[in-house]
Amino acid sequence: MKITLLYDNTLFKEGLHTDWGFACLIEVENIPPILFDTGANGSILLSNMRELSIAPAVIQEVFISHNHWDHIGGLPAFLEVNKDVTVYIPASCPQLLGAKNIISVSDPVQIHENIFSTGELRDMEQSMAIRTDKGIVVIAGCSHPGVGTILESASRFGKVYALIGGLHGFCDFDLLKDIDQVCPTHCTQHIEKIRSLYPEKYIDGGAGKVIEL
Repeated sequence: MKITLLYDNTLFKEGLHTDWGFACLIEVENIPPILFDTGANGSILLSNMRELSIAPAVIQEVFISHNHWDHIGGLPAFLEVNKDVTVYIPASCPQLLGAKNIISVSDPVQIHENIFSTGELRDMEQSMAIRTDKGIVVIAGCSHPGVGTILESASRFGKVYALIGGLHGFCDFDLLKDIDQVCPTHCTQHIEKIRSLYPEKYIDGGAGKVIEL
């Protein structure tokens, strides 16, 4: 599988734009690419996609982690160029104008073979869990329900191998001991601390970063 960071606070690939927010493209064999979150600004999202040669038309599904502007703000502009996508939203998220196909998620659910939602955790946010040969890869938007809560929910699908995304307020670093790879992005306050504690499993983030697992 391949995860491309499309929108992040920091820069990995020259020529892209940075901004406060998060979005990534998830590519798993035999499944059309899935857009996870949309960042804050649709112009930046679409510009970064063009720079990375990613056509919006290839995306059939959008997975929204939670209803905060820095994760959902780019969606209206994306829907203007691809109206036919299915959008997965947590149950607490208002219905989205411009989206034709909306699936509201409350409980853990299988989206595709080996791709799951944790369900909406603590009435605020869902994360994605992807089953691979190495274990479960967890993609988180901001981790508002708590990293421990997310990992516990994702572990129902298998042993967690990797954690990628925003880890807002996270400081319980022992939770990362049994994870093989971690890529803290966006709203993570203690990125340098995570890097220093776990240099062997740390992955740099930033707009344009491609992670293959």
